[in-house]
Amino acid sequence: MNAYISSLGHYVPEKRVSNDELAKTLDTSDEWIRSHTGIGNRHVSSDQETTAYMGYKAAQEALDKRGIGAEEIDMILVSTITADYHEMPGTSCLIQDLLGNSICGAMDIKAACSGFVYGLELGKGLINNGTASKILVIGTERLSRVLNWKDRNNCILFGDGAGAVLLEKGEGSPRGIINSILRAEGSGFDALSHPRGGTSNPFIEGEIVGTDHYLDMDGRRVYNFAVRANTVILKDLMEKNGLTVDEVDWIVPHQANRRIIEAAAKRDKIPLEKFYLNMEEFANTSGASIPLALADMEKKGLLKEGQKILTVGFGAGLTYGGNYIIW
Repeated sequence: MNAYISSLGHYVPEKRVSNDELAKTLDTSDEWIRSHTGIGNRHVSSDQETTAYMGYKAAQEALDKRGIGAEEIDMILVSTITADYHEMPGTSCLIQDLLGNSICGAMDIKAACSGFVYGLELGKGLINNGTASKILVIGTERLSRVLNWKDRNNCILFGDGAGAVLLEKGEGSPRGIINSILRAEGSGFDALSHPRGGTSNPFIEGEIVGTDHYLDMDGRRVYNFAVRANTVILKDLMEKNGLTVDEVDWIVPHQANRRIIEAAAKRDKIPLEKFYLNMEEFANTSGASIPLALADMEKKGLLKEGQKILTVGFGAGLTYGGNYIIW
């Protein structure tokens, strides 16, 4: 028995911001951004498109495509680092309320860009041990609200959006989340963070807030970690499952930067065409990027039953990991 993905959903804001538009207010250009990141556009949320709202819309689409109601869901797992409220309540509870399910479990996962990878394995465990039979695993991010839009090094990289999958118990089928690798390097915690607002560095009443309440990233450290994390996870997933490169149909990585994927592919001697990349349209949506990519692949007819798929995520924490999925 394997927990498997029975349905997919996604949501992106209507507002689309191109590199050329950013170049009107920043010292940058479309050519520079594309050549250094592979990003061409990003979607930016309106005041009404909260993190919970986007996650709800993605989840509702997954439910509608499966033809079931929210009342059948036993658990909601949400990966986000851009919660609507500071620490509490959890975004998962807000999505539960929007869906109209008043009794299922709800939990947030704070593993940043690796959060969806973690969520798939957590959901699989809850289904396989009998705690739940249907679980929504959602990645939803509103990164536009935590960026310094005057910082050309960081604001060009990120976008808003949500992706969701419905996990169910599979019977008598090889399909499913076969296994995962989940890791972290806490010693690198300061490479990517929100410096202010937590209990160790709180805001002080009457203090003028500076730029330290925005997302802060050491780009070089994160890049080096990301290339290494991708390389190690893909190698270890294939070894763990006895897979050759030729046997892998798709690799769905966290959509952070094309250069990271190219470097990892070269190190692992994996053809770049095996990686599904859509950061050109959506940029880096953190925990939402892998489910958004899967939904994009389904929309294009690229996902076929029986395909062997590897996911790989890496992000703040520093966390990293991957899943082996038979579609």
